[in-house]
Order: sequence, then C-alpha cells, then structure tokens
Amino acid sequence: MAAHEVQSGRRRIDDARRLAESGELDAAAEIFAELVADEEEADRAQAAVGLAVVLEQRGDVPGARAAARAALATGHPEYAAQAACHLARGFERDHLADQARGAWQAVIGVGTPAYLPAAHMALARIAAEQGDDREAEAALREAIATRDPMTGSLAAQRLAEYLLAEGEPGEAADVLIEALDMPEVADSGRLRVLLGIAHLDMACGEFTAAAQSGQDADSAALAIELLARTLPLRGRDADAETVWTYGLDHPDEGVAEQVRLRLRRDEEPQPDGDTNV
Repeated sequence: MAAHEVQSGRRRIDDARRLAESGELDAAAEIFAELVADEEEADRAQAAVGLAVVLEQRGDVPGARAAARAALATGHPEYAAQAACHLARGFERDHLADQARGAWQAVIGVGTPAYLPAAHMALARIAAEQGDDREAEAALREAIATRDPMTGSLAAQRLAEYLLAEGEPGEAADVLIEALDMPEVADSGRLRVLLGIAHLDMACGEFTAAAQSGQDADSAALAIELLARTLPLRGRDADAETVWTYGLDHPDEGVAEQVRLRLRRDEEPQPDGDTNV
C-alpha cells in the first residue's frame, strides 16, 4: 500500500476519533466501518477497535463485539490485544464468565507483554468467583511470573494469603520472597508483613513438633511456652490456652513443672537483666 494511502487511513481514524469525542457517534462509526470493510487497509485493526468502542457507546453491544472480534482476528500485537480486553470486560460486566474467560485467554494468546498481567489477574478473579482454587492459584502464579511491579505484588499477596489459609506457610514464604525480588515491586511493606506472618506460622509448626518430640524436657517446655506465646500474634488466643493446658497437664512431670514456672513468670517481676529462656 502506498505511503499516502496509509497516511490517509490514519487521518480518517483521527477524524473519527474527534467526531466520537464531540459526540457525533454515527459519523465516527461510519468512518470506522468503512476502514474496517477494506481488507487492504493498513490500519484496519485500529479502526475495528475504534468501531467497537463507538458502537458500544451507541448501545449496539452485538455490533461492538463483532467489531472487536474483527480486530482480534487481525492478530495485531496492540489492537488485537485491546480488542480482546474490550470483549473480556464487556462479558464480565454482563456476568458472562465463560465468555470472559475465553476472551482473557485470547489476550494471552496474542502474547503482547503489556496486556498479560491484567489478563492473568482477571482469570484468577473469575476462577476464584467460581470456586476453582486450583485454576485461580495457577493464574496468580502466571501473573507473578510477568514480574510486573504492581500486578505481581497484588498477585503475590493474594496467593500468599490463600496459601497461609491452606496451612502452607513455607510455600507462601517462597511466593513472597520471589515477589520481593522484583525490581521496584509495589507495596513491599505489605509483602514483608505477610512474609513475617508466614515465618510465624512456620515457627508454630516447629514449636509444635518440638513440644511433641518428648526427647528433652527442657526443649519441650520451652517449645510449649514459645508456641503458646506466639499463637496470640496470629489471633489464636483459644489455641494458646489449649497449649498452656497441654503443658501444665503434661504426662512428664518435669515438663509440666517447667511449664508452670514459665507461665508463672507472667505474674512475678523479673530481676533486671534476666535473659533466661
């Protein structure tokens, strides 16, 4: 196609945009539609996206979706991706989850990096709303893998919270460490708080194992105390009381006596400089 024809197409797209911005939607749609109908038009994909937007503004949802599909079919790295996003968001607004999922997957199929984080997050959201935890987890991991500072941080937070709720603090910690390694990652403070929570949960697991090992009365009593004092930090006061009771009623009298002494320290003032554990 000659250079002047390319420039002509772009000028007409600019004209159509100005018409749309001034509220002359019918005139804008006419220009966009003419450009879309010309399969030799270099800016056909861009015109199709413009037509989809204008037709939606006019309330012609089927026409808008047909135009967006035309843009998607071009495979253009920018405008096909925009068209797929347009379709996906429209389907989500209309509560058409399966169609929305297909459109977001089409975004991923186009492969333009700038659009991948939003697509993966949307797939995670749809899967979570449908109760498909496995698919939601996979989509969040894909979002993190894009290493987008904003979306990667949000995906890591959501995935870590899910893993913590599922009793997988070690895996949650791995996710958070990976996210914190992203250049200029957003909301690093929240990520570090969650990492600290993951470490608390891992510590509780180790304290529990030590308390139940029965190999060393001193270590068992210390583990019981540490577990009982750590659990309230996770909002588990009732569990902490259960642990104290377990220690006080321990079948090994040596363990039980040490637990009594450790619990009693809450009621007795400690000498200055006392650092005993």
